[in-house]
Amino acid sequence: MSRSAPDRLGGRAAIAGIGATKFSKDSGRSELKLAVEAVHAALDDAGLTPADVDGMVSFTMDTSPEITVAQAAGIGELSFFSRIHYGGGAACATVQQAAMAVATGIAETVVVYRAFNERSGRRFGSGVTRREPSAEGVALGWALPYGLLTPASWVAMAAQRYLHTYGLDAAEALGPVAVTARKHAANNPNAYFYERPITLAEHAASRWIAEPLRLLDCCQETDGGQALVITSAERARDLRQKPAVITAAAQGAGRAQEQMTSFYRDELTGLPEMGVVARQLWQTSGLAPGEVDVGILYDHFTPFVLMQLEEFGFCGPGEAAAFVREERLPLNTHGGQLGEAYLHGMNGIAEGVRQLRGSSVNQVPDAARVLVTAGTGVPTSGLLLGADG
Repeated sequence: MSRSAPDRLGGRAAIAGIGATKFSKDSGRSELKLAVEAVHAALDDAGLTPADVDGMVSFTMDTSPEITVAQAAGIGELSFFSRIHYGGGAACATVQQAAMAVATGIAETVVVYRAFNERSGRRFGSGVTRREPSAEGVALGWALPYGLLTPASWVAMAAQRYLHTYGLDAAEALGPVAVTARKHAANNPNAYFYERPITLAEHAASRWIAEPLRLLDCCQETDGGQALVITSAERARDLRQKPAVITAAAQGAGRAQEQMTSFYRDELTGLPEMGVVARQLWQTSGLAPGEVDVGILYDHFTPFVLMQLEEFGFCGPGEAAAFVREERLPLNTHGGQLGEAYLHGMNGIAEGVRQLRGSSVNQVPDAARVLVTAGTGVPTSGLLLGADG
C-alpha cells in the first residue's frame, strides 16, 4: 500500500476518558441502560459532563442508537454521529472515526460506546439461526449447508489449515494463548476469570467446541457496556487523566473478504484484512513491531491471536506459538476477551489506555506504545496508542 500524502491524523486526538459497567452473565438491565452507565462513567473519568459532548460513534450492531443514548444520557446537540459495520471489526474504527471528527474540527468531544446483553440476551456464539435475505446472507449460503453455522466452526476451518501447514500440535500452539489470557485475568477484579488461572493441562482437557477449538480457546459471552471519550490531544492535557494519544488508526478489508467465511482465498493461514491494517499503522506511525511495549490483540478465539502476531511482523509465519510461549511481548494484560469479558474489543482499548496511564492491574513498566486490534476474520481496524510527551 502506498500513500500520496502524509498521515494527518496521528497525534491530533487522544482518549481522555474510559468507563464501563460491571461485566456479568446477567446484567438485569436494558442495553440502553448499560450504554448510558458506560457513557457517564467515561465522562466522569475524563472530568467532563454530558453537556461537553457533541459527537457519538457506535457499532451498527448496537441496539441503542446514538440519538437515543444522547437523550438518555443528558447530552444536548450533536454535530457528528456515526456507526461502523462488521461486528468486532468495528472496535478500533469507532475511535478512528471519532479522532477524524476531532482532527477536522467537526466535533470537539466524541463518545464512542458499545453495550449489549450478549449472554442473557442474544448470544453470538449460538451462530446463525436464520439467513437474512441480503448479499451477506447469500455469501453465508456457501458455508451453512455444510454445518458451518457458528463463529467457532468458521474459525476452526482456518485454524485446522494453519496448524496443518506449519506442523503444529493444537494444544501446544493454542494453549499458551489461553493460559496467558487467564493468567492476566486472575489479577483483574473485573474479569470473569479473576483468581482463576488455568494450566496447559486444563486447557487440553476442556471439551471440544469445533476441532481444533476447545472450550478454553473461546472467548466469554458477556453482558456489559464500555465507553471512551475522544478529544484533541491539546485539550486532553487539561483534563482529569493522562491522555492516551492516538498515534495511528486504520481500517482494513482483504481481497475476497467475507464475514468470517473467507474460505475461497488462496491461503487460509493468515488474516489478510489485518495485514492491510498492519501496513497502514506501521507506515503512518513510522514505528516497527520492536517498538511496541504491549499488544492488546482481539482474542475471540486463540488461533487468530497467533495469526495477528504474524501479520504484524512480530514473528515469521508459523512462529507465533513459540513467540507467545516465550512471552516476548506482554499480551492482553487485562485478560482479553478470553479472560476478562467479551465487549467486542472495546474493553481492550480501555486496557491500552490504562497501560499508558500506568494503572493496569498487570502494568508493564514504562509502557509508552500500545497496539490494539479489532475483530479478526471480518473487515477490521487497529490503533497505535502512545503516551503523551
